[in-house]
Amino acid sequence: MKHSLIGLAGLLLVGCASAPRNPAEVPASPDIATVSAILQDGTLTSEALVNELLARIDARSELNAFISINPEVAVIARQRDQQRAAGELLGPLHGIPLVVKDNIHVVGMPNTAGTPGLENFEPSESNGTVAALQAAGAIILGKTNLHELAFGITSSNAAFGAVGNPRDPALIPGGSSGGTAAAIAAGLAPAGLGTDTGGSVRIPAALTGTAGFRPSPGRYPSDRVTPISHTRDTVGVMAGNVGDLVLLDRAITGDAGADAAGEAVPDPQTIRLGIISDYYYSGLEAATATVMTDALARLRSAGVQLVEVSFPELGEQVGAGFPIALYEARQDLTAYLGRFNTGLTLRQLADRVASPDVQGIFGAIAGEQSPVSEEDYQAALATISQMRTQFETLFAEQQLDAIVFPTTMLTARPIAGSQETVELNGEQVPTFPSYIRNTDPASLAGLPGISLPAGTASNGLPVGLEIDGAPGADAALLNVALSLEKILQASGTR
Repeated sequence: MKHSLIGLAGLLLVGCASAPRNPAEVPASPDIATVSAILQDGTLTSEALVNELLARIDARSELNAFISINPEVAVIARQRDQQRAAGELLGPLHGIPLVVKDNIHVVGMPNTAGTPGLENFEPSESNGTVAALQAAGAIILGKTNLHELAFGITSSNAAFGAVGNPRDPALIPGGSSGGTAAAIAAGLAPAGLGTDTGGSVRIPAALTGTAGFRPSPGRYPSDRVTPISHTRDTVGVMAGNVGDLVLLDRAITGDAGADAAGEAVPDPQTIRLGIISDYYYSGLEAATATVMTDALARLRSAGVQLVEVSFPELGEQVGAGFPIALYEARQDLTAYLGRFNTGLTLRQLADRVASPDVQGIFGAIAGEQSPVSEEDYQAALATISQMRTQFETLFAEQQLDAIVFPTTMLTARPIAGSQETVELNGEQVPTFPSYIRNTDPASLAGLPGISLPAGTASNGLPVGLEIDGAPGADAALLNVALSLEKILQASGTR
């Protein structure tokens, strides 16, 4: 089922026999800022960079991070080099290769959404976020693997292969944007795009030791994306560090409020973070709790104000998320399949779903009647509207820059056996709700959220620290994340 990716990178290299490879000039973790500087000083070309990354993709094929490689990537890279030589830079990402989750439309490439029914669907227009990055000079290296139709958090895809975690390919990388996270963590790409409905950017960032940003709804163009829920879906950015998230955000939005150069980054002593212990910190894996306790202690030592706050209704309110997703997926996917001339009905798409866990969900979504009544759907919308208002009030009354918590309750678990349950503190618990528990509130309330590395647990696996800001306070949240990242890196928690 998988596209003929194995060996494709090698074929592209052979097809460009004159293309240089300078692997010694390409960092093991090629972040945007470093690569941009190397390209600018002329010690590396975009074409050589792309060819080195293609070679790495071949070498790490066991990760199943990609579904397809852009067949024009080497040609485009050479064009970027020619433009650079002529002094015709397109923008701040000129010549930088990025990856895109394979449910986000890119012209010239299939958009499988990780499902057999859409394997041959090729869109005629790119998503607006993709177009903005390309206008800034970025090159699309390839489309990354994901949990089928983005309906899951393990990225164990029965059609295109399970994505492996670069820390240990036998472990899940998180999902549903697991392919993008794995590619970045393995040094196969500097950065890329994912989508986030309930945590699908932030969860894989946490489990792979990378950084992921879910913006406030509407900040990034989320048109031309295979949908789940128009209320909850958004395109998000993923990278090796927060500074690169800022560079991507500015290229997409033109918002200069977030400042990777550091001038707008707040002093730690001016940062005030809320802690909602009874929701976000209960039932954590012991190894995760230890890392978070240490990370918070280091933030406090640097002058960050940590304030206990209360939100007793939150545990009940998050239950509104699943009814909204089920109701809107039925409508949004039906409209999507027709609008983009896929040749499929929702029933036909559902009949070809390969992953067992997604089959169960789509049996309900594509049934004769909606699995959620109109009355229940409207009640769920009212609940999340109330949640948003309460978060806004909490931020204002407590004068918070953000709330802080572990991105996930637990670190990565083995791919084998994780379809339905995973082990947590000696018990088997449901996989999906356990991993999304801490990320879901931001998705429902429309808060911007950033996961950044908090440290490494005693089991050797990454732990993510998430901060969520007030609705619309994206630039300010990115600046806070830059400040926190600097503290955590200086203290050795990375």
